[in-house]
Amino acid sequence: MPRSSMPGDRNLSNLRVHSNLKVMDMFDNLKNLSSLLGQAKDLKEKFEQLQTDLERKTVEADSGAGAVRVVANGKLEIKSVKLDLPMLKTLAGTCGAQGDEGDRQMVEDLIAAAVNAALSKAKQMMQQEASRLTGGLNIPGLEKMLGA
Repeated sequence: MPRSSMPGDRNLSNLRVHSNLKVMDMFDNLKNLSSLLGQAKDLKEKFEQLQTDLERKTVEADSGAGAVRVVANGKLEIKSVKLDLPMLKTLAGTCGAQGDEGDRQMVEDLIAAAVNAALSKAKQMMQQEASRLTGGLNIPGLEKMLGA
C-alpha cells in the first residue's frame, strides 16, 4: 500500500488541522484578552479623571426661599453653607411665641433641608457622570468607588 493512502495518515492529518485550529483559537483568545486589558486600562484612566472632575463640579441647593444656601461637590462633600441673615430674620418673625428656641430650630431645619437637597443633587450628578463614563452600563459598586 502506498504511504499516502495509509489509514493512519488521514487521522494524523486531521489531528494536525485540529491542533492548528486550537493554536489559532488560543492566539485569538490572547488578542481578545489583550484588547480587554487595554479597555480596562482606558476605563481606569477615565474613572480616575471622573473622580477628579467630580471633586471640582459643584451643585447648589437652598431652603427657606434662599435663606440657606449649600454648595456640595460631586464627591458628596459640603463645600459651603451661606445664610441670608435678612431672610432668616424675616422667617424668624413667623416663629411667634416660640422665641429664640423656635428660631434656632427653624434655622437648623432649614440647614438640614438645604444640605440634604445639595447632597441629593450631587448624587444625581455623580450617577449621570458615571453613566456617561460606562455608556449606561450598570457596574455594581461603582457608586461606592466614586465615594457615594
